[in-house]
Amino acid sequence: MMISRYISLIYFLCLMPCLVRSEINETISWDFNFSNSSNQSKCINVNRQLIYSDQLGYGFEKSSPIKFINRMSGDTDKRNFITSDKPFFFSVKVPEGNYLVSVTLGDTEGQSLTTIKAEVRRLMIERLPTSYGMSQTINFLLNVRSYHINNQDNVRLKIREKTTEFWNWDNKPTLEFNGPKPCISHLKITKVDKIPTIYLAGDSTVCDQPLEPFASWGQMLPRFFKPIVSIANHAESGESLRSFINEKRLAKLNMLLKSGDYLFIQMGHNDQKEKGPNVGAFSTYKKSLEQFILLARSHQTTPVLVTPMNRRTFDSNGKVINTLLDYSDAVRLVAKEQKTALIDLNAMSKILYERLGPEKTKNLFPTIHGQVEGTHHNNFGSYELAKCIIQGIRDNHLLLSDALLDNLSQFNPANPDNYDTFVFDQSPFISDEKPYGN
Repeated sequence: MMISRYISLIYFLCLMPCLVRSEINETISWDFNFSNSSNQSKCINVNRQLIYSDQLGYGFEKSSPIKFINRMSGDTDKRNFITSDKPFFFSVKVPEGNYLVSVTLGDTEGQSLTTIKAEVRRLMIERLPTSYGMSQTINFLLNVRSYHINNQDNVRLKIREKTTEFWNWDNKPTLEFNGPKPCISHLKITKVDKIPTIYLAGDSTVCDQPLEPFASWGQMLPRFFKPIVSIANHAESGESLRSFINEKRLAKLNMLLKSGDYLFIQMGHNDQKEKGPNVGAFSTYKKSLEQFILLARSHQTTPVLVTPMNRRTFDSNGKVINTLLDYSDAVRLVAKEQKTALIDLNAMSKILYERLGPEKTKNLFPTIHGQVEGTHHNNFGSYELAKCIIQGIRDNHLLLSDALLDNLSQFNPANPDNYDTFVFDQSPFISDEKPYGN
């Protein structure tokens, strides 16, 4: 058993370097320099603000205010860059799959501070600084997906998934460059096919929320991983286990899952609202959880169950009220019976909320029309819950722990980050409309 685990670990850690050496030249690759001066390199020289079109296959999204900067000193390939004092977006048309993204940051005559998000506000790089005159190339993995299952079948998208969330389904990685001073001189996007992938199946508390001030832990998760594992967030607002199946989202995962992947499953908030004969936590909900686990294991994918986090509901003594009834207990029971990893986000969120108390927990949730929203989280709340998930990965001794960034400290929900010192670069898209499944 230990020998098998050791061999798997060596394979996992060595996989990414092997791909870089042997497969990149054989796969789809886009290589961009951002400069308004002539360039004789083999890169695509983006020397003006080209607006994205399917015909061109790349370009800036229309809402992108950018500046081309030319420096007189420094490395020729890095002295010119694009920047802006507002977030800007660049897209490339590619097939479905995982992509290694390499971005060169920095200013040969100044400093830079850059946040990078992808698709619908997935946090990839958080406030990365470069010192005066220096540059840095950073790498991350990005999953790009299509709503097509096969020639006859598609995922049944909700209205929002066809509008504000469509960047998640449109076969083009869209990168959001954000922060006080993002300086981008070079961008390379390369398809990699054999990367282990973490698939997320969940509801509005997990999905990539498209609009500020809402956010979910799933879209914060990529920030904590090395570029040796990709994260594919298939969660969607308003979903229950049964609706996830009926809308063919599980069928889509059935097409994608492979050996070495992970499937994280967190539902419950909407399942408890379902009505009908014999519908309940220990009947339909439990049976559906078992169906997800069976599918994952049929592909030699590792299932990981996540209990749904608590809502912001307190009693008179400052203790969290369980509004999820038996649904968290049902997840725990299935994990025990099926011998799957369990991340008890329900228990961890209870510790977190009670540590902060009724007043300070307001910092974890958006305020809409003067009212604190008690189900969905803001950037700070989802960031803290993502740290709970990371700690849960460690506590379960998942092989996945080796893909976490080296500098991550242990996280205790009884000792959360300080909201007063939390700085996060917000995206420009804002709405006071609550997500589905409130």
